[in-house]
Amino acid sequence: MKKLMLIGKTSCGKTTLTQALNEKSSFYKKTQTVEIIDSIIDTPGEYIESRFFYNALIVTSVDSDVIAMVQDCMEENSVFPPSFASRFAKPVIGIITKVDLCLDENKIKIAEEFLLNAGVERIFKVSAFDSQGIENFKEYLIK
Repeated sequence: MKKLMLIGKTSCGKTTLTQALNEKSSFYKKTQTVEIIDSIIDTPGEYIESRFFYNALIVTSVDSDVIAMVQDCMEENSVFPPSFASRFAKPVIGIITKVDLCLDENKIKIAEEFLLNAGVERIFKVSAFDSQGIENFKEYLIK
């Protein structure tokens, strides 16, 4: 399985996604530091929310095979600067979370635009709540 690093705003669903991918029960847990759980590197939201921590993300990415920028579909803004993916010497994908809550397809399209503007190569749409898209994403990580 590819080693995955998750980057995203606080409360975008990185830790919950980690729990779903590892088939653990979902429970809220604030990530205060970089956590490595099996083959997933879960970064604190503050690392992308403050440009002073961008170098920490770049250094941490060395231990991963793929970087995922995580965007909550309910979020009206993006924390990812244009072409942010170009800072990494690894493949960068996008993950749109909480798709079970997006009844308006336009919100998902906006999240896709945020991620495409950031420079991701591919986008996955997932819900840790009802497992939508989780198996498809796992297959990507295994190949």
